[in-house]
Amino acid sequence: MRRGGVVRALVVVDVQPTFCEGGALAVQGGNAVAEAIARYAAAHRDRYGLVVTTQDWHVDPGAHFSATPDYVDTWPPHGVAGTAEAELHPALADLAPDASVRKGAYAAAYSGFEGVDDEGRPLADLLRHAGVTDVDVVGIAESHCVRSTALDALALGLRTRVLTDLTVPVTPEQGEAARAAMAGAGAQLVTSADLAS
Repeated sequence: MRRGGVVRALVVVDVQPTFCEGGALAVQGGNAVAEAIARYAAAHRDRYGLVVTTQDWHVDPGAHFSATPDYVDTWPPHGVAGTAEAELHPALADLAPDASVRKGAYAAAYSGFEGVDDEGRPLADLLRHAGVTDVDVVGIAESHCVRSTALDALALGLRTRVLTDLTVPVTPEQGEAARAAMAGAGAQLVTSADLAS
């Protein structure tokens, strides 16, 4: 929705079972965040001109996967293309996004801006085509893919908010570092309750 020349997109980053409790690379609190995002999006869809989801969709990401991961640059297999764990979280079954991108088929790909839709269009092009000026970023994990997506949005000149109650970090310490990096780059850190109705 356009408000005073602003077209805002909700970017839902990697809300997939693979990153939630019971998944291959689970983040504590992932399921609760998935459900909270679903409630928020259902209640406030009219705030957004575009709702976009991103997914890790790994085919063969090379050294990103490791049998002996260091959890910095290498990780256990996760978000494997074509598996149930790589699909959107069941809590988002009614989200009906306007666009969806998948990332990381043959690379690590932390940022949603590394993703493309089924027609091969990058996220940046989808946002530009819709006239998006502002983005709200939510999802999993705050310390990794949310952080990277927010930083790339800022680098593209998009006014960027991260809704901190609708994301969760891998660890509190990593979350603190991610919030400092995002704020330092110009992101606005808010909770969904802070936003005007």
